[in-house]
Amino acid sequence: MSATLDRIRKLLAKAERAGTEAEAEIYNAKAVELMARHGIDEALLAAADPGRDDIGTVQIAMEDPYSAGKARLLGWTAAALRCRWVMHGAYSGKVQAVTVFGYATDRERVELLYTSLLLQATTQLVRRRPPRAGESVAAYRRSWLHGFAVQVHERLRDAERAAASAAEHAGGCAGSAALVLVDREARVDRAYAEAFPNLGRARRSTLSGSGFADGAAAGRRADLGRSAVAQRRRALGA
Repeated sequence: MSATLDRIRKLLAKAERAGTEAEAEIYNAKAVELMARHGIDEALLAAADPGRDDIGTVQIAMEDPYSAGKARLLGWTAAALRCRWVMHGAYSGKVQAVTVFGYATDRERVELLYTSLLLQATTQLVRRRPPRAGESVAAYRRSWLHGFAVQVHERLRDAERAAASAAEHAGGCAGSAALVLVDREARVDRAYAEAFPNLGRARRSTLSGSGFADGAAAGRRADLGRSAVAQRRRALGA
């Protein structure tokens, strides 16, 4: 684990101990910014030293309840951090596992963030009940988790774009960081297509619950990367 990722954990630990929501948000925002900048820095270092960062996979098991929603949370986190993803055993609203495909440093970021987000989402999810009498609790929670994942994806994409833009201006060579990222994504895409040449397209999710807006609001507040090292492996797929 790099010194930068350790610093991110420390920032988020301060956020957890903060006396006010405003103070916590300062630490959380800085942690998200550092996570995105770390990804850009690693990409630029790898461009100068091609053997530094290898393309590969990590497979993470999904467990019920709401395994499909957890799979989307992991997959959309991976996509925001320039990785590809594959669902395994997707059937009847359930998913057995997800493979994340990308550079090692990006996969590391994905695992760290997904572990944190999963802990946050599941902690909130067990307390959630639909506001309308008679609505299915399970349906509400599925749509809540969907909204949470959508907002997390958007926040991460925004942070990645901002970090790339800042790297271009700081480097004094406009477009260089963007070109490195485009090249990395193209390499990942080619390797992904070779590794999974016969993939089928997943059916689009149909959710009936009313929890999307509440989940989206929770996703906007989420601490993107809160877990400690000891919690990482225990929480994966939990």
